[in-house]
Amino acid sequence: MAGLTRRGLLGLAGGAAVAGLAGCGRNSGAPAADGSASLIFAWWGNDLRNAQTGQAVELYLRQHPGLAVEQQPAEFSAYWERLATQTAGNDAPDLIQMADGFVGDYGSKGALLDLADLVDVTKFGPGTLDSGRVDGKLVGINAGINTPVIMARPDVLEQAKIELPDDQTWTWDEYRELAAEVTAKSRDGIFGTASPFGDKAMQAWLRQHGADLFTPEGRLAFTATDLESYFALMIDFMKAKAIPPAEVVIEDGSKSLEQSTLVEGRTAFMISWSNQLAATTKAAGSEIAMLRLPSVTGKAADLKAWYHPSMMWSASSRTKHPEEVAALIDWWVNSVECASICLDERGYPANTEVAAAIESKLTPEGRRVAEFIADLESALGGTPPSPPPGGGTILGDVLARAHSDVLFGKISGQEAAARFATESEGALG
Repeated sequence: MAGLTRRGLLGLAGGAAVAGLAGCGRNSGAPAADGSASLIFAWWGNDLRNAQTGQAVELYLRQHPGLAVEQQPAEFSAYWERLATQTAGNDAPDLIQMADGFVGDYGSKGALLDLADLVDVTKFGPGTLDSGRVDGKLVGINAGINTPVIMARPDVLEQAKIELPDDQTWTWDEYRELAAEVTAKSRDGIFGTASPFGDKAMQAWLRQHGADLFTPEGRLAFTATDLESYFALMIDFMKAKAIPPAEVVIEDGSKSLEQSTLVEGRTAFMISWSNQLAATTKAAGSEIAMLRLPSVTGKAADLKAWYHPSMMWSASSRTKHPEEVAALIDWWVNSVECASICLDERGYPANTEVAAAIESKLTPEGRRVAEFIADLESALGGTPPSPPPGGGTILGDVLARAHSDVLFGKISGQEAAARFATESEGALG
């Protein structure tokens, strides 16, 4: 994010929600000149998403001639800065593309509309809905699902004369051993895996040990003791040379996907999100295999996987047209017409009937992701709650600092676990 950290964005989001509800200003969604509803629709995205969204809006407007929709696309960091400013001025868009790391900040301050009785979610798949609940209200509707995966480069493995692992049975220890073997059997500068350690791996590790990141009440669902084995695993990967040196790991974390070590062929594995398969394949110019995360036991039933909302649809609590904006969200998530335009660009549809209807229209990578997500259902654990206010800071700056200090040997794994738990409690307030 150019010029602005995740922590800064989250702080801006929370502060804006407070300011917006406390002050005065023009509400969004002013009536159109002819008395019909006029909505503001904001999202972040790329050229493809912008084009698809515009086509879908045009179709919806042809079906609803009394409605006007002002489209406000933006790049990611600019989007959140603008949304914070709009919310502070009581001028938030009617329809808001929301992220799970931000929904707690906006939702807990009353900036988002409760959509529970306004949008039909009866055909959503298991584990795809609860991430949008904040304080008992459904303020985020899943726009598409993905799940954490390991991306792998078969060509790098082949050069090291190593086969792809059986992702139904592999463990974290086997992942470390395999990655270390790739490093040992490859030319200088090639390592087994980009560092898998981040919020996705930490959450998976905690869930496989009977804990999690957050509780439904917005508190920590782990202790320092729970995390000691996680940081010990990280140190084991370092000692085995399964991951690159600390300076390479830190540098890689600040680069774009196109500049990542996996895409450049300098590692064989990388943890990612399933909906990034097409982009990773295109950037690498090579076949990319997609694997389940490892488990502690090697049993698929113990994977404790989860479906993650790639993004959500929310509505401003101050909209003058709650029924109209909810109807647009309902159409977006439940209409085959809309899905036929947008396909899986925002993630695989949460509505199972819609997902089935567009499957034949997906790209080869899209069909692989759809099959992967469907096959994962038997290995799902419970749906994790979205990060509460302050959660983004924990998974951003607090976690990054702990990883960096362990990588560079500044603190032990036990010290990292204790400090992370303490700082996380402080971030939640």
